[in-house]
Order: sequence, then C-alpha cells, then structure tokens
Amino acid sequence: MYLINVFGNLLIILAISSDSHLHTPMYFFIANLSFVDICFTSTTVPKMLVNSQTGNKGITYSGCIAQIHFYLLFAGLDDFLLTVMAYDRFVAICHPLHYSVIMNSRLCVLLVLVSWIIIVFLFYSSILGVYLSSAATHNSLFGATASMMYTVVTPMLNPFIYSLRNKDIKRALKRFFVKKTTKGRVS
Repeated sequence: MYLINVFGNLLIILAISSDSHLHTPMYFFIANLSFVDICFTSTTVPKMLVNSQTGNKGITYSGCIAQIHFYLLFAGLDDFLLTVMAYDRFVAICHPLHYSVIMNSRLCVLLVLVSWIIIVFLFYSSILGVYLSSAATHNSLFGATASMMYTVVTPMLNPFIYSLRNKDIKRALKRFFVKKTTKGRVS
C-alpha cells in the first residue's frame, strides 16, 4: 500500500507538472496534496515496516518527537489543502466570470503558504498533548487499525479520488507516457 501511495501520488505530480494544460489553480492544489500525502505516509510507514520486519517496536524519544512533529504537520496540511481546494471550487462555481482574477497564481501560492504556517500554530501545540498521553489509556489493536487507516489507506486513495477519475489527468498521463516511450525509441 505504501508503494501504491508513493507511486500514485508521484504520477499525479508528474502529470500535472509536465502538462501545461493542467497549470491551473485546481491542479496546483492537487499536486500539492499529492506531495503532502507522500510526506505524510513517509513519516510513519517506513519505521512501521522496519518494526514489523525486525520485531523491534522501540523508537528513541527524539525520533518519536520528530515523527510526531512531521506527522502533525502533514496531517494538518492535508486538511488545509482540502479546505483551499473547496474554496477554489466554490469560486469556480459561484463566480465563474471572476475566477481567473480571484484565483490568480499569487493567491494560490499564498494559500498554500498560509496552510503551512497555520498548521504550526493551530495543530502542533494542541495535538502534541494528545499524542504524549499515557499509553495505558489506549486500546492497542484499535489504535493500530485506526492509524493504518489514516496513515496509509486515505493518502493512498487520494490520487484515485481526486485525480485518476479526472479526464484531464488521464489525458496528461497518456501524453506523458507516450512522450517517454517515443523518446526511448528514438534514443
């Protein structure tokens, strides 16, 4: 599932960056969401895979704090990027004639940067206490199942939900692969 997540999200990023038709606010946000999803799962899954192979379930205190920091950062960014994407669609539907003026490239970059900044202030300090609570109060099987769902399954499905059902992305992927195979044959 981890490899599907990374590969699917990288494919979305490559398709969007290589096709000039997809250089619009909506696809800019989707590419950022794909990047954040790769980072989100990469904060926990590699350690989880090592632990499952070695049987060692330990982590250093500094490793734990770093993992929590990046996990919360990317989880919050996921939430804010989805909110920004909802705003983008709101503007496109409710103000179609003013869409290109409202959702200019400067605003799109600013919205993504604000998402990164808000996360540090809003989530990091409040959620840190929850994750540092006593381990005795948590059901381990339920916690493991729940964490697998939101750390691996949801980011793995995001590219399929937001992009691969989209005709423009499918066309961009076809053009990307045709261009790559054509270059391979010419070389």
